[in-house]
Amino acid sequence: MRTLFIKNREDIDEVIRSCKTCYLAMSVNDMPYILPMNFALDGNVVILHSATEGRMWESIKKNQQVCINWTLGEDLAWQDVSVGCSYRVKSKSVIVEGKVEFIDDFDEKYRCLNLIMKQYSDREFKFGTPAVKNVGILKVHIENITAKEFGAKAVTPWNS
Repeated sequence: MRTLFIKNREDIDEVIRSCKTCYLAMSVNDMPYILPMNFALDGNVVILHSATEGRMWESIKKNQQVCINWTLGEDLAWQDVSVGCSYRVKSKSVIVEGKVEFIDDFDEKYRCLNLIMKQYSDREFKFGTPAVKNVGILKVHIENITAKEFGAKAVTPWNS
């Protein structure tokens, strides 16, 4: 079994959109902090929402550089059932590094909330004015993106 890089951006986006949760990592004063988040992917931007106060919000105000992870799949695979080192979790993982932009414009916040909801449902949604005004919207502009497939079947001339 192999670990393969996923290079095609469409394939990477498919992994991201297949996930329900991303994990946002940040660091302030050399202390790492990670949170599960709901999200939307909008081209080269990841959209997140949260309250506008608390540890995450204060951390990002101090350091806008963040890292986001998505992981899809949890099935076990092995080359030899009796050899522990041959076991792998078959999965695909995407890591994004980027910089946060805080969104204050009402119309853009409304648009972003709709994009987040489209990640989870085909239904149309409405948002009340207080909800939009009080939510924190973060756009993470992707600076670097990498993806891997773990536990992939080795490709040989006779099984490709």
